[in-house]
Order: sequence, then C-alpha cells, then structure tokens
Amino acid sequence: MIPFHADEAATPLSPEECNGLLPRHVTLRQELNELEAANILEADLWAFRRRTKLLLSEAFVLKLHKRMFGSVWDWAGMYRKTPRNLGIEAWRIPSEVRLLLADTEYWVAHSTFAPQECAVRFHHRLVSIHPFPNGNGRHSRMMADLIARNLGEMRLSWGGNGVHTVAGEIWRRYIEALQAADRHDYGPLLRFARD
Repeated sequence: MIPFHADEAATPLSPEECNGLLPRHVTLRQELNELEAANILEADLWAFRRRTKLLLSEAFVLKLHKRMFGSVWDWAGMYRKTPRNLGIEAWRIPSEVRLLLADTEYWVAHSTFAPQECAVRFHHRLVSIHPFPNGNGRHSRMMADLIARNLGEMRLSWGGNGVHTVAGEIWRRYIEALQAADRHDYGPLLRFARD
C-alpha cells in the first residue's frame, strides 16, 4: 500500500518500493521529507568529515546513498530494479555508473574540465542514469559537492538550496538546466549550481 502521494519533485515509487519504508508510522509526504532530511544531514556530516580516496568508486556511490537514506528505506544503497519514465533501463545501471566513474577519473587526471564543471557534469550524468528508486537528485548533488571539494573547490549552492530537496521555482530552474545539459549545453546547469 502506498502511504503517500509523490509531489512534483519526487520520483514516483512502485508499491514494492513503498513497502521498503522503514518507519511504519509515516503517512504524509511531509513526514517522509522530514525523516529523509534528517538522514541526509547525518550523511552530509559523515561524508564531509573525511576525504576519501575511493570517492570515484561504485562502492562509495552505493555507500553514500545508503548513508543518506538508510534509516528511511530498506532499499537504500541498492540500484533500482524497476523501470522509470526517466533514466536508463535498470539492467544497464551498474555498467553505466562504472563508465561514469571511469570517465570522471579521466576528466580529473587530464584536467579535461575545470573542477566545478567536472562535478556538474558528473551530477548530470548520474541523474540521467537515475540509479536508485528515489533520492537521485539529492545523492548526485552531494556526490558532485564531494568531487568539487576533493578538487579544492567549495561546495556548490544548487540554486541556494544545497543538496536538499528543490521545489517550486527552484525546481523549475533546475529541470530546465538539466534539460539544457541533455542538449550538451552545460552553461545553465553550471550557473544554477553556482547560484
């Protein structure tokens, strides 16, 4: 049974995925948002307290998602197995994530892009893959912030809302910037990430 309805900024979840909700008392989207926000804050403190040499590893990508959503969802840190109206087919996720990580290592090693652009391009590709049932935008923004930090840059502002849920006008600007990046125009997404 689905305990709440998705809002405009959330990926719709399948009934099976909704059954993965760990706190059984949640019935409202606002309650879910508050629990996820608290979990993300804990993950943020954990992730930015240390520098990890294995940041660009599949194991870290999964571990960060688990840290961000693991007290809310039992499938946190696991790739989605269900189809979506955005993202790639579920069976392609592991290989595409590994390819993205290898590409990003190359970008960093060869200074292909400036550090913030490298982080933003990583974010865009990871969101395009859409590897998890939910939390893809928040997870990919935190990953991008960690990449920027490891490259000596400050965290990105992401429209003034950081890694947390974006909504309303900020959501519209974010989606438009992602769509421009889909067309290989990264300028709007870079501006949004730096605003």
